[in-house]
Amino acid sequence: MKYELLNYDIFPKVFPAGGTGKITVKPLGAHAAFAENEIHHIRIMPMSHGAFYVYKERENVFDFYITPNKRGEMHFSFKFPEEGEYSVRILDSKKKPIVKLALYAVEADLYGKYAYFGDLHMHSCLSDGKEAPEIVASNYRSYGYDFMALTDHRRYYPSLRLIEKFKDIPLDMKIYPGEEVHTPDTDVHIVNFGGSYSVNALYEKSAQNEFGTAVKKRSMPGTENVPPVMNEEEYHAACAAAAERYDIPEGIEKQSFGACVWIFDEIRKAGGLGIFCHPYWISDVYQVPENFTEYMLTVHPFDAFEVLGGESYYRQNGFQTALYYEMRSRGIDFPVVGTTDTHGSTEANANRLVANTIVFAEENTRDCIVSAIKNGYSVAVDGTGAEPRYVGHFRLIKYACFLMENYFPLQRKLCEREGAFMREFALGDQSAKKMLEHCAGNVPGLRKKYFGH
Repeated sequence: MKYELLNYDIFPKVFPAGGTGKITVKPLGAHAAFAENEIHHIRIMPMSHGAFYVYKERENVFDFYITPNKRGEMHFSFKFPEEGEYSVRILDSKKKPIVKLALYAVEADLYGKYAYFGDLHMHSCLSDGKEAPEIVASNYRSYGYDFMALTDHRRYYPSLRLIEKFKDIPLDMKIYPGEEVHTPDTDVHIVNFGGSYSVNALYEKSAQNEFGTAVKKRSMPGTENVPPVMNEEEYHAACAAAAERYDIPEGIEKQSFGACVWIFDEIRKAGGLGIFCHPYWISDVYQVPENFTEYMLTVHPFDAFEVLGGESYYRQNGFQTALYYEMRSRGIDFPVVGTTDTHGSTEANANRLVANTIVFAEENTRDCIVSAIKNGYSVAVDGTGAEPRYVGHFRLIKYACFLMENYFPLQRKLCEREGAFMREFALGDQSAKKMLEHCAGNVPGLRKKYFGH
């Protein structure tokens, strides 16, 4: 966390572009206190307007002169002329710099949306991960997650088990159902994030069906119109029919593509988000043929592309990122996400935070998260380096970068405590339930304070 965040609070941090907002600056401790009865110089500068040292005519400096109130706080109002980040420099009466803070203004389509940090592709020991579902969730809450879905290979029921475990706890982190879908005819890895029923289970020989084929075993409670389980002949016919909707070029595996289309269709019917995952993952060779990947990205029957995830080597995420921007240069755009694809949630796993997603949505609900991503309000976050790197639209990347530096470190401090109590509860300590109830609302309160709505 930055020194500035530890010693000074400025809130809200996000304002509507073109609007006037009231800003509070508060020192955090006597060591950071502003001198009493002394006029302080506050200088606000839009980051995008450039330096003013030579070109004095640039309208990029706004000066205020404020005396702290009896509580040691400073209050002032500012009209944010445009979207972007604003540097806030505070100097004492002798023009000696005290601290540099930051604010952000967003256009109307973003103002009213919160930023949620989370993951859409994760594994537990019920497939090939290392920890139990409830431990995975506890650990990732401690890392600052707002939302997650457990997406074990071929199995939906681990996510149901996880949701059931915490259903009576008022968690601020939302746990959504999910699975990684593996059905015949295709080697492509596809994630069903948030779907209200299992797509794996629609194929009769799926590993999910070892848990049972009754509707309640393969869907969220209360889900209506869950499709019946299909036999092998019905499944292959459905995939072939899906392929017929596309003019598939020579050299593209038609039945495999049809299987992907069928899976994505079923995920959408279930209200979920269908994610095309890590085509450049190396399992001896690239997981997906390159011509298949390019065609998939060109026609994009999926809802989101996992541009970052799972591995830290450049060939996977680097190649996927380069291809994403190349497709954009051709006029082909689609939503992107980043995931850990975690197989180990503890600090023993160096890749536990290899990539994540920031979603800009009105609420942390399944429907709002899915809709926001489909509408392009997501940024993939690369966590492999000394500081995060981002993939997505430049406008959202700039905003995400600001939040990762100035907001999310504060949120994570609250989440660390809540995650520890989740783990204690998962391990059988019933007293931890009261502590979790006490924590409920802390992060939403923080969010309202800093996002200003």
